[in-house]
Amino acid sequence: MEPEVKFQPKDYKSDQYVRWCPGCGDHAVLNCVHKAMAEQGVEPKDIAVISGIGCSSRLPYYMNSYGFHTIHGRGAAIATGVKTANPALNVWLMTGDGDCLAIGGNHFIHAVRRNVDINIVLFNNKIYGLTKGQYSPTTDRGFITKSSPYGTVEEPFIPAELTFGARGNFFARLIDVDLKNTTEVLAASSRHKGTSVVEVLVNCVIFNDGIHKKITDKEFRSDRTIFLRHGEKMLFGKDNEKGIVLDGLKLKAVNIGQDGYTIEDVLTHDAHEPDVTMHTMLGMMGGDMPVALGIIRDVEAPSYDEAVEQQIAEVQSKKPIRKLHDLLMSGEVWEVK
Repeated sequence: MEPEVKFQPKDYKSDQYVRWCPGCGDHAVLNCVHKAMAEQGVEPKDIAVISGIGCSSRLPYYMNSYGFHTIHGRGAAIATGVKTANPALNVWLMTGDGDCLAIGGNHFIHAVRRNVDINIVLFNNKIYGLTKGQYSPTTDRGFITKSSPYGTVEEPFIPAELTFGARGNFFARLIDVDLKNTTEVLAASSRHKGTSVVEVLVNCVIFNDGIHKKITDKEFRSDRTIFLRHGEKMLFGKDNEKGIVLDGLKLKAVNIGQDGYTIEDVLTHDAHEPDVTMHTMLGMMGGDMPVALGIIRDVEAPSYDEAVEQQIAEVQSKKPIRKLHDLLMSGEVWEVK
């Protein structure tokens, strides 16, 4: 019996110089990706990292694995083809809010709808960083950018809402400064069978510095975010003194022990619930409510690539023609000498 090979994060690092701006949140995510892959123990040769165009899409260069830096917005389509043709590969798609949700929006929703077994890591800095600061599909209404000097007049996409609308089965949200939980969730997304979407709120120090500061700053992070774990009470605050309850048909943040609310009133997170209603409400929280982090939805469902593989095997078992060579040599053929 061969000894079990244990991998270290360094085993997944390439020898390329990382060409992101110092302080960019992408560095933290890359670090967590390396750690998550080591935790999963998948050999580098069994991993393919796909990307489109954008700052985050440079990530395949920094991986000691198979990789494909494709064209703008087409990463999900390429990743679908890679996984369907090579079901044994562990396929990751690294993409940004512009690459994924603007020109790549149609590919994204259909990859999610099909439930292709790929791991989508969506870097969301709410700006086009590579092309120097234009507003993106996730930029907040009224925000001033180089392409909206008087403020945007559009409502932004909320990736959680878009994922659930496309019938997604795995969605998580993270912040770039939380390396421990980011590593844990990325590893969980890799274990999930089907499309996993992990949105990471990252900081762009050049064109959108501090865009997530209102929830990432240590001073008030515990009061403005809630980290969800399956089977645990929805608690937040420095001392877990606050919780999420159901008030009629809406969610409400309360102080436990005040206004008649007890720990028993606080909701327990069920990430495996097939009905998407509660997950959608959690994913949409913000403003007066804490922003939900962690794995919001994790539901089992048939994956596209596995279904295609089974279908091909069934057809092949019933027909003598199983390969292209068999097809070319069938019927009337002759040999030229």
